[in-house]
Amino acid sequence: MRISIFGLGYVGAVSAGCLAKEGHTVIGVDPYQPKVDLINSGQTPVIEDEIGDIVANAVKAGTLRATTDIQDAVNNSDMSFICVGTPSLLNGALDLKYVRSVCEQIGEAIRQKDAFHVVVARSTMLPGTMTDVVIPTLEDASGKTAGVGFGVCNNPEFLREGTAVYDFYNPPKTVIGETDSKSGDMLASIYEKLDAPLIKTDVRTAEMVKYSDNVWHALKVGFANEIGNISKAVGIDGHAVMDIFCKDTKLNLSPYYMKPGFAFGGSCLPKDVRALAYKAHSLDVDVPIINSIMASNKIQVEKGLKMVTEKANKKIGILGFSFKAGTDDLRESPIVELIERLLGKGYDLKLYDKNVNIAKLVGANRDYIMNQIPHISKLMADSIDDVLEHAETIVIGNGDKEFATIFDRLKDNHVIVDLVRITPEKSQAGRYDGICW
Repeated sequence: MRISIFGLGYVGAVSAGCLAKEGHTVIGVDPYQPKVDLINSGQTPVIEDEIGDIVANAVKAGTLRATTDIQDAVNNSDMSFICVGTPSLLNGALDLKYVRSVCEQIGEAIRQKDAFHVVVARSTMLPGTMTDVVIPTLEDASGKTAGVGFGVCNNPEFLREGTAVYDFYNPPKTVIGETDSKSGDMLASIYEKLDAPLIKTDVRTAEMVKYSDNVWHALKVGFANEIGNISKAVGIDGHAVMDIFCKDTKLNLSPYYMKPGFAFGGSCLPKDVRALAYKAHSLDVDVPIINSIMASNKIQVEKGLKMVTEKANKKIGILGFSFKAGTDDLRESPIVELIERLLGKGYDLKLYDKNVNIAKLVGANRDYIMNQIPHISKLMADSIDDVLEHAETIVIGNGDKEFATIFDRLKDNHVIVDLVRITPEKSQAGRYDGICW
């Protein structure tokens, strides 16, 4: 394919070299003449392992050149990659002046071109930037409509400095946010030789994936440092702790616990978070990440409560109120807190959970419900149907499989608030409301 790459910084130069090495005809575009001259002389404008030889060989083979002429680059390519910087402003927002400028320039060039051209954003941009900035700017400058007169994709990069060439050929995934399937298919063809999952999605999701990745990596570094600081304060080798921690790929380093939903609860997580935060405080070790966990969890309870109260129905049904499906444990169940808050506001509730049966409960769970929340036992129904008959707003509180069947039994006046994603359906205004989807 014929590809033009706008911005010959770190991402642009590495992408240009690697794509040219794969046999594509690549034109690098940059307003800074010295960068253009370096490429055309077979030299790399960035320091990165292997890229120097790759650029030199590509220029020698005639598969890579650079220019400052935008029209030349667009006319002689089928696809343009936007790889310009998106630096931070003082308030933390992104400075999009380079993105806007290059979109205007590409759009003006597309206006003069009859053939279908695809614009691919590789620059890291917040969700909504493609639809609010990139696409409107391209449309205004070109006089054409995205998806019809030209194509648009978002293609986040996952290149680490120091291992960028390796990462280009060995990505953890390839993500393509597409506005039309023709453009998405053209872009996907570039990566068909890579041994990595290829995911095609909408542009907003693709934008968010990049931020999810980077913020998660930052959070991991911060978490490991806090564990290390506490460990050292009590005479433990923090590396030894985290080495053992990382051996667990079933829970610790895995998709488990990584599904957005309601707050956590139960007899372990809340207790242990508070205990470790207290221990750190007693040692005068500052742990802002660990200290924020319970506060973040409380925010999710508040969000769930707001979702229910915004429905303006007084009759509420709760399906599942143990802290997790398949258990009768109500201790620190966030659903129980939600129930208590709703009762305090005067709502009329009925509850159902097949695993919570007063006659069968024993030990700590029975003591908890009889001594701490005895009023809740009076609200318990014998079946899902009893709850559906009573309620106008129905809250799915845990992931018991039997709750997935209720969608075939709903009445016209029923509204669902789903805290666990019992169905793959997306939120539907006025009918089905998922807490994070």
